Amino acid sequence: MNPSLLSRITVNPNVCFSKPTIRNMRYSVEVLLDLLSAGMTTEEILEDYDDLEREDILACLEFASRMVQVKSVHKVLLAA
Repeated sequence: MNPSLLSRITVNPNVCFSKPTIRNMRYSVEVLLDLLSAGMTTEEILEDYDDLEREDILACLEFASRMVQVKSVHKVLLAA
């Protein structure tokens, strides 16, 4: 795991309703993960969003990896 990647993830009450975003821009981690899970490649995302860098995508994956390191996923899934 690369902690320096996580510094690219920001939470700002004035940006995207405090959702985690990339470098205080209006690209939420959630949207980027949705694009990846829908099958878009990192290259395709970077082509579509000029402001993003490869490390931003890696930071989203690192963030997601940290978020799922919980004691019980069962409780989280039931709440959804």
